[in-house]
Amino acid sequence: MALEKIQQVSGRAVHVPGNDIDTDRITPARYLKVVTFDGLGEALFYDERYAPDGSQKPHPLNDPRFKGASIMLVGANFGCGSSREHSPQAIYRAGFRALIGESFAEIFFGNSTALSMPCVSASKADIEALAAAVEENPALEVTVDVERLEVRYAGTAFGVSLPESARKALVSGRWDPIADLLEAGELLEQASARLPKAVKS
Repeated sequence: MALEKIQQVSGRAVHVPGNDIDTDRITPARYLKVVTFDGLGEALFYDERYAPDGSQKPHPLNDPRFKGASIMLVGANFGCGSSREHSPQAIYRAGFRALIGESFAEIFFGNSTALSMPCVSASKADIEALAAAVEENPALEVTVDVERLEVRYAGTAFGVSLPESARKALVSGRWDPIADLLEAGELLEQASARLPKAVKS
């Protein structure tokens, strides 16, 4: 089963500032009860974006200037806390296709990669410069080049890092381990046939 090769992601960006933003903030616990991930994008940062009466709070994701952004700029240790898969699912289903941050929690990073959503790491200075450019021009196009490990915008470029295993999986279209297993079904059956059979008593 061929998967899309994620060699680069381009789009508008939004900056969600702060370090140690955990998965409880990204997706409040009550949204863990869902049976499927459909519609989970509406839960993204819900308690930080909405008051109990449903009115909007000041938040970058509520700012109409950044509506439709597909790249999220974040701080250090993003996605820490509990290992809920719902958090990257909510980000992806809200329309985001890449994250640029100082660093990411390991499990969050792995779950995001398995969704084809690269999480590249950059210096604080580079992220702040990009955030300032986006604030000045919300229509600015930003490109996350997964293959070359760089971010480009408005004639500026800076290097980013990504573990080689994740980079290779994304650019080759091998980012979903379940798809790999399904594709290898015949090989798995052949291997199973070669295994010793259990002796019935």
